[in-house]
Amino acid sequence: MGGMPHITTTTIIAVAFVLLAMGAVIGVGLLIADMVMPLVQSATQGESLRDRFAERFARLRKHHDADDDADEDADDLEESTAVLLSMLPGAPIVVDESDEVVRANPAAYRLGVVDDDVIVEPRIAQAVRDVRAQGGKTTFELTTMTPQRFLHMADADDDGWGNAAPAGAHATPVAVSRPNWLRVTVGRISERFVIVLLDDVSERVRFAQVRDDFIANVSEQLVKPSDELQRLAASLEQAGLKDEHIAQDARKVRRTIAYIDHMVKDLLLLIKAQEQVTPTDENRLNVLSEARAAAEVAQPLAQAHAQRIAVSGSDGLVVHGESEQIRAAIDKLIENALEYSPDGAVVSVDVKPDRDGRNAVVRVIDRGTGIPLDEQQRIFERFYRGAQQNERTSEGVGLGLAIVKHVALTHQGSVHVWSRPGQGSTFTLVLPLDPAQAD
Repeated sequence: MGGMPHITTTTIIAVAFVLLAMGAVIGVGLLIADMVMPLVQSATQGESLRDRFAERFARLRKHHDADDDADEDADDLEESTAVLLSMLPGAPIVVDESDEVVRANPAAYRLGVVDDDVIVEPRIAQAVRDVRAQGGKTTFELTTMTPQRFLHMADADDDGWGNAAPAGAHATPVAVSRPNWLRVTVGRISERFVIVLLDDVSERVRFAQVRDDFIANVSEQLVKPSDELQRLAASLEQAGLKDEHIAQDARKVRRTIAYIDHMVKDLLLLIKAQEQVTPTDENRLNVLSEARAAAEVAQPLAQAHAQRIAVSGSDGLVVHGESEQIRAAIDKLIENALEYSPDGAVVSVDVKPDRDGRNAVVRVIDRGTGIPLDEQQRIFERFYRGAQQNERTSEGVGLGLAIVKHVALTHQGSVHVWSRPGQGSTFTLVLPLDPAQAD
């Protein structure tokens, strides 16, 4: 009939059964929902599943709209507000009504406040919620740690000699980082948005701490040599001393003065290593040349014990930095390796780029006594002295590795150690390459 399809009784019955089955499924679903809804609402603190789905859908829709047209003002910030935010010092963050970060300075990620478009620092997240609910603003101070992924990690998954880290060894290198001291201001800028202003005051706090530590450390460390010098002076003032006794006291005076001189020089280096290095055309340095110069300074120490320093690596790696500081840091690592290595040993200094080609990696490798695992977290502390000292290290000051740490951090780099007792140590100094070279 005019091409109309023929509908049979069987077809009608089949459709009826399908509708009945769908009705049954919906009915069972509603029954189950009535049974589990109180449990779900209890687990979600009274929030309904519908609200949860609506919120999730809104967030997905927002991301979808942003992906479709990234140039449009998806976060509804007025253009003048966006321009003002870009001019603010520090690291501003804008959070919307769903606690999602819609604008953030890259520094906010490095400072450990924002991750995956949400605020991960609990105190700041709570302040945002309070300000959104109550209005006004709040200001407080906070200390955070830089996330591990923002540290310049070296390709140090071996012992420095091309061998995989032994089973049971501390395979992951011990790295050092600095805390971030922040002054945080949180305020509401509209019904939808809350702004977080991060003022990084780390350098001011760090300088004050170093100044106070400097005074305390110098006072403490000078007590022992000062007492020793007074005792020796009293001994030399006595009449009737034999020449041998006088010569012995004179040698002690010389050692004590050498210790004080060493400590003062290291403390001055430590103070100089506190100021951040700003890249300029005038402070471009060839890393391999600096390593060779540092090895030359350490040659007398090596020759005194029939040791050898072998420097090799990639020429042409350029970083921005202070030559005196970088050379001193490498020299301290070489001296440390020589002093803890046996007579006739070879200390290797290897310079090469990392796998990403963004950092210069300086490895100082020895087959000396090694460092116990429980000491590796502390060896970069000022005046820390490990338990395994020998005749050559007993008169050390304990500032060498602290200097290396601060030089690395002020040059936006890092320092790591891999070590195992009886197998030696590998110290790795990582310095970011000149951006033009890294690109």
